[in-house]
Amino acid sequence: MVWALDFQFDSTIDGKSVKIASMLDEHTRESLLNIVERSITAERLTRELEACFVAAGGPPMVLRMDNGPEFISQALQSFCAGRVGLSYIPPGTSWNNAYIESFNNRLRRECLDRNHWTNLLEARVVIGDFKHEHNTRHRHSGLGYLTPVECAARCSYRHHPVACEID
Repeated sequence: MVWALDFQFDSTIDGKSVKIASMLDEHTRESLLNIVERSITAERLTRELEACFVAAGGPPMVLRMDNGPEFISQALQSFCAGRVGLSYIPPGTSWNNAYIESFNNRLRRECLDRNHWTNLLEARVVIGDFKHEHNTRHRHSGLGYLTPVECAARCSYRHHPVACEID
C-alpha cells in the first residue's frame, strides 16, 4: 500500500559525490529501488519507478517521501497523477518516514561506513549486493523473523491502481 522513498549521499575516495536512491515497501520491508549515481534527475527517478511498478504488478497506493527537489518536481508530480498518491512528510520530521530512515541507517552503518569506494561502479555493485542481502537474508523481528522476500511471498494483497491525491 505504501512505499517509502529517500536519498542519501556518500562519496568516492576522490571526493566526488555518490547519490543513493532507496525505496521500501513499508509492509514487507523489501528494498525495491537501487539507483547509485553521481546525480539523479527526476526524469531518471520516474523511469526507475515505472520499472518498479511493472515488476510489482502495479504501483502502491501511496509513495511517502520528504520534500526534496526530485520529489516535488513537475516530472514526478505528472508521472504520479492519477496513478499513485503522494504523501510528503513535514520538513525536519524524519520519524514520519521511519521505515526508510531505519533502512538508510542500516545501509549507512553496515555498508557505507565500512567501505571506501574507488569508483562509482564499485559503489553500485556493493550497495546492490547489500540491498539484495537485506531482501533475501536479513530477518526482521517485525515480520516474525521472516526476510522481506519471504514476507512478500506470503502476502495475499494485490496491487490495485487507484487515483488519489494525498498531501
